[in-house]
Amino acid sequence: MEDNFLFDFHIPEEEETFTNSKKDVLRFLSDIGVDTRFISYTPSKIYINNLRFSKFSRRRQNTFEEKYPDIEVIRSSLFQEMATNASRELSDTLKPQMKVYIPPNANPLIEIILEPYTRKYGLTLINDGNSDYDVKTSDKTLDMEVHSIISEIFSGDGIQFPRKDDEYIYPLIKISNKQINDFFKDRIVEDTFDDASGEFLDFLDETVIQYKFNILKSVEYLEKNKNAD
Repeated sequence: MEDNFLFDFHIPEEEETFTNSKKDVLRFLSDIGVDTRFISYTPSKIYINNLRFSKFSRRRQNTFEEKYPDIEVIRSSLFQEMATNASRELSDTLKPQMKVYIPPNANPLIEIILEPYTRKYGLTLINDGNSDYDVKTSDKTLDMEVHSIISEIFSGDGIQFPRKDDEYIYPLIKISNKQINDFFKDRIVEDTFDDASGEFLDFLDETVIQYKFNILKSVEYLEKNKNAD
């Protein structure tokens, strides 16, 4: 006996439509299997913060580019390193639903770094200084902080604590000036300091690997144990 003809037909699925809005771009990425908590969205570029966690494979990139050919996908190992370094700082300082003020003259990397935290932590990024906010961003980089530490040591007064102001968060404090300038291919921040501390740092740059991170870690350790006493 033949199958009942009433069930022998196919109802076509209605094709989902996507616009160029941020909401739809992120929704499309989620639909193809990308974890958008590990990418940074801008209207013209998508930056991959963590290749493994984002699941942004080449196949998914091809699918995305077919849908959005005008949005460039940036698979920069340098950016991924900076995003990882920033996360080590931000994971200890950000709180869910926080309102973060980014001043108009802020380092342009800050908003790119913080954008995925609007999905990870439910952050609200604020550009209007007249709006209410919980914290604001500091432009202080790894080089700036290490230079400040060395200057305090050279002054004879010792390292000053606390190192950070509770009114600020420090997205760039584990990112070097060189990384930022290399990423933007421009001198976004000055990479030299015109004083004795700067000369000392220049000397160390040529002789000691990763010393800035080690200095910062040591000072963070001293401050943590100082507060525990």
